[in-house]
Amino acid sequence: MNLIATTTSTPTLMLAVLLVTGCSSIGRTADPATYDKMSCAELNSALGENAIEISQTAITRGKVANTSVPRWLLGGSRVKTAVANRETARIDRLKQRQDAIGAVRARKCSRSAG
Repeated sequence: MNLIATTTSTPTLMLAVLLVTGCSSIGRTADPATYDKMSCAELNSALGENAIEISQTAITRGKVANTSVPRWLLGGSRVKTAVANRETARIDRLKQRQDAIGAVRARKCSRSAG
């Protein structure tokens, strides 16, 4: 009986963790006007942090997309699709932020002669 209880709670727990993890990133948007106030070093750092976030989100999206949802878990595939779609939308927002930072960086920071 314990085996059944353990196996049924694992997928549910995994979906709950994915939902909570995804919700922690909601509302973290930066104002593009703040990029104008940043130094070149800060812009470089922001680009690096943004690239890391894109990679982490893509990894999470891949894990969700490759998760095997049991047939008996009603609505499981809808949740899986919704989480993957939310991660895709987050990647799109991060790419837009990366483009905005890159444009300011290209305008403000001259390339070093080398």
